[in-house]
Amino acid sequence: MSVSVTKHAPAVGAAAALLVYLKTLAPTVAFIDSGELAAVATTLGIAHPTGYPLFTLLGRLWSMVPLPVEEIGRLNVMAAVCSAAGVYVFIRFLLLLIGLVTRGGTQLPEPLQVSIAVAGGLLLAFSETYWSVAVSLEVYSLHVLFLTLILYSFSRAVYTPGPGWWYCFAFLVGLSFTNHMTTILLAPGLLYAYTTTQGRGKESWMNIGRMGVPFLLGLTPYLYLPLRAAQGPALNWGNPVSLERLLWHVTGSQYRVWIFSSTEAAGRQLNYFLSTLPGETGYVGLILGLLGLLVLWRRERRVAVTTLLLFAATVLYSINYDIHDIDSYFLLAHIVMVLWAAIGLVVIAEWAVKQRGLTAHTIAAVVLLVGAVPCAIHFGRSDESGNHLVEDYTHNLLGGLAPKALVFSFQWDYWVSPSYYYQRVRGFRSDVAVVDKELLRRSWYFRQLERQHPWLISRSAVEVEAFLSELEKFEHEKPYNPAAIQARYVEMIRSFVARSMVDRPVYVTGEIEPEFTHGLQRVPEGLAFRIYADTLFHPSPVPEVVYRPFPRRGRLEDMVRTLYAQAYAARGTYYLNAGRLLDAEIALKMALFFDPAFPDAHRLLRLAAP
Repeated sequence: MSVSVTKHAPAVGAAAALLVYLKTLAPTVAFIDSGELAAVATTLGIAHPTGYPLFTLLGRLWSMVPLPVEEIGRLNVMAAVCSAAGVYVFIRFLLLLIGLVTRGGTQLPEPLQVSIAVAGGLLLAFSETYWSVAVSLEVYSLHVLFLTLILYSFSRAVYTPGPGWWYCFAFLVGLSFTNHMTTILLAPGLLYAYTTTQGRGKESWMNIGRMGVPFLLGLTPYLYLPLRAAQGPALNWGNPVSLERLLWHVTGSQYRVWIFSSTEAAGRQLNYFLSTLPGETGYVGLILGLLGLLVLWRRERRVAVTTLLLFAATVLYSINYDIHDIDSYFLLAHIVMVLWAAIGLVVIAEWAVKQRGLTAHTIAAVVLLVGAVPCAIHFGRSDESGNHLVEDYTHNLLGGLAPKALVFSFQWDYWVSPSYYYQRVRGFRSDVAVVDKELLRRSWYFRQLERQHPWLISRSAVEVEAFLSELEKFEHEKPYNPAAIQARYVEMIRSFVARSMVDRPVYVTGEIEPEFTHGLQRVPEGLAFRIYADTLFHPSPVPEVVYRPFPRRGRLEDMVRTLYAQAYAARGTYYLNAGRLLDAEIALKMALFFDPAFPDAHRLLRLAAP
């Protein structure tokens, strides 16, 4: 391996990862927060807690890059670039670590050390969770870049005289907090490493004090939140204009109910983590990682303890966060596991050189093949290039609504979040008022609705004020009556429905509880239910849908198919009860098209058969 190739190997490894990411890149909006984040970045709004101001500002710049795709395509490319940049920095970090581990022992040729570092970078790049954040818009692609930058800058600071790298490290930590608060999970390991390398004396503490200035400079993107909120953007989650609301927002106070909620939840999340850990890197990372940790414990115990603390802090925190989409919270643990795996490759390479007499080129080739194993294993599952499920479902649901409709839903992961992008950025069905039923439990949301749909709030001003007066007690931790809050909440939504029906069509999606439309008729129309005040039969045309199948199974993918099946089964039931058997049969067969195992459709189809 030439000096030139050795020098540029980290860039070559990152470029290889980027090419694969672009090949498997999502073409449009993905599940969960992708649509909301794209809309916030493109329009300079305020995202859900913890606000992600740095991500928003960078996303705004990326959305203006003149690529031949729409805004979400450009932002998906941003995710790929950030993740590939994280691979580059991680390879550079591994080169430092490999040099530390091999000093005084078997001197591996430099090209072989570089090959091991690149192989470690590929193991990380194509691990399942890391790859997943690289192919669609989310804050975690920027987060992994910062994790690797912080680890690299800290290592350089430890072994480089002078304060320069320490200031760089502190600034990066501050910036990282403005993207994702789980940066705090680095603290136990790095504090241990700092005190064991720099000591606990006066100079060490003075150095920490001096780092306070660049750290605070790194936090300055947080100023974006109150400044932009004061301008009243269309998307203004939390409305963080006051210090109180800003603190609520950046600390994610509304999510605390899911953190450390129960030992049962922690056990379930731990089982999930342990069951998925071996497959993250195609089992090769786990096997090599355990070997590498053992070697670190013997050769560089301080590094071993540091990485164990990073791993443990990540796992202990994440298993106590009771949410479905928890995988990305384990990213730091996966980074540590791959770090250990790279050291495992070092040991095997040392053995091959010493005991087997293999040439460095042969060993390097084998090592790089090992690094590519996860790519071969995970390619099919990680390939998002044909995934249009969210785009199609959002267009189909919005497209099936009558002009100037009002619709209540809390299908955030599948269409409420993406509707922000398609309505606010792309201008598709901007005449429709989409109201997130669960966000109505937050006082800030009413300011946003009042700006977007003033008629909705003004018509129910009395009910809104009565609800907000009770909600204010809950949000400010004053004595409150949960039953009173819920009663006024239901009364308010019922007033929204009843008063809007006077001059516009009102819809709910299937998960909205019956109490909110009590005494009214729900008629399947499109992929939602239109609300009527009578009991008459209301025929509707067969929904015209554009559906591009995506074969991969998964919780979110399967749920979209189920939502289609439920909508068509509800239509079949409605027509079956009206005695229109042919229409019922057509709808029920459509339900089975989306979900061939849907039990209600099979049962009802037997009733509809002549």
